[in-house]
Amino acid sequence: MSVSAEPTSVDPRRNGSAPADTGPARTDTLRPHAEHAFADELAALAAQDDRPRPARWRLSPWAVATYLLGGTLPDGTVITPKYVGPRRVVEVAVTTLATDRALLLLGVPGTAKTWVSEHLAAAVSGDSTLLVQGTAGTPEEAIRYGWNYARLLAHGPSRDALVPSPVMRAMAEGRTARVEELTRIPADVQDSLITILSEKTLPIPELGQEVQAVRGFNLIATANDRDRGVNELSSALRRRFNTVVLPLPETPEAELDIVTRRVEQIGRSLDLPTEPDGVDEIRRVVTVFRELRDGVTADGRTKLKSPSGTLSTAEAISVVTGGLALAAHFGDGVLRAGDVAAGVLGAVVRDPAADRVVWQEYLETVVRERDGWADFYRACREAGA
Repeated sequence: MSVSAEPTSVDPRRNGSAPADTGPARTDTLRPHAEHAFADELAALAAQDDRPRPARWRLSPWAVATYLLGGTLPDGTVITPKYVGPRRVVEVAVTTLATDRALLLLGVPGTAKTWVSEHLAAAVSGDSTLLVQGTAGTPEEAIRYGWNYARLLAHGPSRDALVPSPVMRAMAEGRTARVEELTRIPADVQDSLITILSEKTLPIPELGQEVQAVRGFNLIATANDRDRGVNELSSALRRRFNTVVLPLPETPEAELDIVTRRVEQIGRSLDLPTEPDGVDEIRRVVTVFRELRDGVTADGRTKLKSPSGTLSTAEAISVVTGGLALAAHFGDGVLRAGDVAAGVLGAVVRDPAADRVVWQEYLETVVRERDGWADFYRACREAGA
């Protein structure tokens, strides 16, 4: 017996119509889902998108790429960039979702894998919430299905007693499922995806049934290639994915743009000031992170030791956001060196023994001698360097 259900829910997010009007939730929610936070942009794209759309896609592949990369529509609507990076990376990712291959976003921590995954699902399906968060304790039920044990004990195995996973729901509804940190999931649980991705079916042996994926279903997984304690994907599972590597920002200007944009977005949600003068401190944080990450100063003249941490763009965003909070609540609202120094120190010195030596050497040989950085040097020294 095969079960291939169409969506029957009256929830607007489940039947392909516009996202539900969240009213005050859009301002009160600390972090709205992408389909709510950017509902106006998604609606504008849908209204002007006359290109072919794959089955059950809210937008065409071209419009999905425009949503992620940004642009200006013919009616003048500005679509803000969600991802700043190579266009071809986004185009390949979007195209993969239009095929029968699943998408694996791979990269070092902080390269916006989760961010891109969420926005892809929001643009394609209008729903980014069909999510499995991978951890060392993720059970097979999180990917396949579980049971309502009260109903199971009272009435035995039945569809009413079955609790579908986000992946199972995505298969039945023709939507995009997400699996975050795939390589953190135990190997035997990972492999439960093989049949789903290759046969596009999910057997339910207890009922003698199966759920077959309807058109529009696909899956986005994320994994990082530098984390410790990960479980490598089996070759059988890896073959089911098209792997797209998200690189670190190529230039300081690109990384500065990313950090500035995200800090402004986060700052607005937290009611923090966004002072123009803060750009200089953001640039310093980005410069420090890039130099220590690359093992060489920006001018290429001095080789440096790199700390144990990744010093990702995401960490730079966190440091600057923390600095803005300090400036807002304990300063004059203007981001200064003293507001970011402690955050930079905390991000760099992860291993108290080895990383502190790396940081002190960088501070004395590079920061101390750099024109215009005297205040940053003093702030770092006062922060505990």
